[in-house]
Amino acid sequence: MAFNPNPTFRNGRKNSEDAASLEKQLTRIEDDIRKLKIDFDIYFNGNSKRPPLEARARLEALLRRISDSRTMTYAQRYQLSTLVAKYASYRELWRRTLRAKGEELI
Repeated sequence: MAFNPNPTFRNGRKNSEDAASLEKQLTRIEDDIRKLKIDFDIYFNGNSKRPPLEARARLEALLRRISDSRTMTYAQRYQLSTLVAKYASYRELWRRTLRAKGEELI
C-alpha cells in the first residue's frame, strides 16, 4: 500500500511558500524604489548623464506582475498598494523635474 499524503497539507505548504516568496518580492520592490530614487537624485544633481529609465521600466514590470497575483493576503495587498502609491508620487515628481529641465520621458 502506497503512502498517500494529505493534499490539504501539501497545498498549505505551497501557500506558505508562495506567501514567503511574495514577501520577498514586496521587500525587493521597496528596495528597488529606494535605489531608483537615489539614481534619479544622482541624475538630477548632474553626476549621471542619462536618467535611469531601464531600472524604472524593470520596476514597473515587477509591479504589474505582482499586482496580478491572486494569492495575496489583505496585509500583502495593503503593503503593495502603499508601495505603488509611493512609487506613483516619486514618478510624478521625476516627471515634473524632467519637464522643468526641458526633457521628456520616452
